[in-house]
Amino acid sequence: MCPHRVVLEHVTSRWGVLVLLELLERPYRFSELRRAIGRVSEKMLTQTLQTLERDGLVHRDAKPVIPPRVDYSLTNLGREAAAQVKALAGWTAQRMPDVEAARRAYDEARAERARAE
Repeated sequence: MCPHRVVLEHVTSRWGVLVLLELLERPYRFSELRRAIGRVSEKMLTQTLQTLERDGLVHRDAKPVIPPRVDYSLTNLGREAAAQVKALAGWTAQRMPDVEAARRAYDEARAERARAE
């Protein structure tokens, strides 16, 4: 598998997209980010952050305080990737009526074929 395809999978994964979009707004602590994303398990968020950090998209800043404080932010590379993801998310929101119309047409044609058989 090509290395760029692996990174593309990380960036466009279910949680990767949401992490990048949230961190584009501002840095987050882990628990804040988890609440902002919603319905992501601690394990999945941890894995996603580690993957994006390894790819150079996310910066993990662990502060030596008690209680421990860890902040996550985007690197320059991560901001570039997040901007691309945001553009795609915007296009999706804008074109949703067209997608819904295409889905209805598909479902109607499929139902028509099923009735004919």
